[in-house]
Amino acid sequence: MLVMPQPSDSAEPGRIVVVTPTYNEIESLARTVASVRAATPEADILIVDDGSPDGTGELADRLAAGDAQLHVLHRTLKDGLGRAYLAGFAWAAEQGYDVVVEMDADGSHPADALPAMLATLRSDAGIGLVIGSRWIPGGTVVDWPLHRRLLSTGANRYARIALGIPVHDITAGYRVYRREVLDALDTANIDSRGYCFQIDLTIRTFDAGWGIREVPITFRERIAGVSKMSGGIVVEAMRKVTVWGISRRLRRRRTQ
Repeated sequence: MLVMPQPSDSAEPGRIVVVTPTYNEIESLARTVASVRAATPEADILIVDDGSPDGTGELADRLAAGDAQLHVLHRTLKDGLGRAYLAGFAWAAEQGYDVVVEMDADGSHPADALPAMLATLRSDAGIGLVIGSRWIPGGTVVDWPLHRRLLSTGANRYARIALGIPVHDITAGYRVYRREVLDALDTANIDSRGYCFQIDLTIRTFDAGWGIREVPITFRERIAGVSKMSGGIVVEAMRKVTVWGISRRLRRRRTQ
């Protein structure tokens, strides 16, 4: 599913907002904002801070004070990546954005790949989701130990087989959505809070009939801070993938 057209100045994708959840990202946030601004100066940025005790939210406010394209949404409860993104999606819908980007604040997602991801989205009106992929030809991971590579590739392979969805990096958190895709989601029934939130939204996008494309990226280990990945997040994802996979197979049998 590799599509990599060149960005075109003649076909604008509409108003773009990059949604960036933060929790204790004070060491990397300014660099992330600067990299997005350099790569896609037409895009706005929304920082969704979950009450970071290290002052990330205050730094975001200072950055926003000098940048009309930078916005901050403060949340007092840290209740998972999925909830932070859903809050960001709701804000983007209220503000009338056409394209919503998911991007980590820790420096692992390369902003210079975003123009190609946006170009892929606008290359076909039937594409609803573009994923910055580590695990397709051209995609790479830098600074990861072998056990993390095996965990990620194994989890993605298992999810692809169990769910029957031809996406190689279904757990990836670097994404570009058409807002119509997000508008149609039944967000009240999305209870995935960890990284399986990405799997959940991929399933919903695929089942709604939208095209999904993957663009290769170079993924780097976070430049600062501590990873939020935990054993509980992995267990949640694998448990839900198994349940979803069985449910999908049973539905297919009933419709045959």
